[in-house]
Amino acid sequence: TGGMNMSGHGSFIWYELMTTDPLAAKHFYGAVVGWQIAAQADPAAGDIDYRMITRGDGGHAGGVLVLTKAMCDSGARPCWLGYLCVDDVDAITAAITTDGGSVMMPPMDLPVGRIAMLCDPQGAPFYVMKPMPPAGQQNATNDVFSHMSPQHVRWNELSTSDPQAAIAFYTQHFGWTQEGDLDMGEMGKYRFLQHQAAPIGAVMPRMPDMPVSAWQYYIGVDDIDRAVAAIASHGGRLFHDPMEIPGGEFAVSAMDPQGAAFGLVGPRATGTAP
Repeated sequence: TGGMNMSGHGSFIWYELMTTDPLAAKHFYGAVVGWQIAAQADPAAGDIDYRMITRGDGGHAGGVLVLTKAMCDSGARPCWLGYLCVDDVDAITAAITTDGGSVMMPPMDLPVGRIAMLCDPQGAPFYVMKPMPPAGQQNATNDVFSHMSPQHVRWNELSTSDPQAAIAFYTQHFGWTQEGDLDMGEMGKYRFLQHQAAPIGAVMPRMPDMPVSAWQYYIGVDDIDRAVAAIASHGGRLFHDPMEIPGGEFAVSAMDPQGAAFGLVGPRATGTAP
């Protein structure tokens, strides 16, 4: 279905956990989400310690980049980053720089495609990528983002110092649309984003307790109460209790034991509060 396997310019095609402890991440996300994370580095990544995240259905959910001491010394911190598919990495890097964004990592070629790490004008980082499909799979669609499926990222949420400017930026450079919003009262508007007419996420004002503008990615789970209990019992931290969202499911924001922030979304399997 078109909304499930989005590809093309402006679609989220990969998610990456940067972490200092890949085995702790394997243990934590295995318990919370049900993912498998490889116990050792992928040899194809050369001297970079990179590990694949696999869903229960065998598909890839993303990757884990292990932060070295040198990376941490130069300011890298555990976090989740998303990859946006682009038609031309160099062209978009130039356009975004001209438009007030910044370059964290200039365009470079990898075996899987050409990538760059950029920041939007408000400072939220993300990757852009022109993927190179595997031989014989030129029409392969990518499903790491799926709006309704567990063990996929289901929602991409930008908290930003300037929602209006951020919406103008992403709609201009990535072909997104912004239709519809929820009024959060004093917290301002929660504005919905679409790509190719399908919902992909939202933009909201950055809360005072958030130090910087950033994307947060909500991972689908089968049962929000089970997942929340797993966060607590595996060394993570909840930012708030599960909140009901339109449609009757629940969402929560949390931090893994290494300090990477993420969200969860899913049903309450019991139908009642714990």
